[in-house]
Amino acid sequence: MAGPGPVPSSDDPSGPVRGVVQTVLEQLALPWRETRPGLFTVSLPGTRKLVTECALQVGRYGLGARAFVARQPDENHAGVYRWLLQRNLKLRTVCFSLDAVGDIYLTGSLAADAVTAVGVDQLLGEVAETADSAFNPILELGFATSISREWVWRRSRGDSTANLAAFAHLDPDRG
Repeated sequence: MAGPGPVPSSDDPSGPVRGVVQTVLEQLALPWRETRPGLFTVSLPGTRKLVTECALQVGRYGLGARAFVARQPDENHAGVYRWLLQRNLKLRTVCFSLDAVGDIYLTGSLAADAVTAVGVDQLLGEVAETADSAFNPILELGFATSISREWVWRRSRGDSTANLAAFAHLDPDRG
């Protein structure tokens, strides 16, 4: 866990925002670090997606968040992206976004006056819950063929299939 780092100068408008973020991260007792002044990375735990790495960037006018959710789907791109857009309708402070290669992220922001202990905690909570709850549907929609092959491959080697249980319906030997 990182410490508070350098104290911002009095003419640094991001100073109060940075201080709130540091305080919240310390109170949440999650693994985090400040990689450079105002850029934080925090590891958010989950049950389906075991860890979601989230970057928090303090800016002049507020706080931005970005978290990797899944790589570009192998198949059914339209189905995955349609699901993401429909899911965006239910989100408050974050939304699903794609990078230039099609990898899936959650992005969001808080205006400086919304960067309070409650606001940062809610932002991180929404990132963690959304990444975790979306992970299996994204895998099912965008990687079904790979998951089916994984069932076959693991069985052929005598490996455990325990972590494929959520995708039992994609098991080609099921029946």
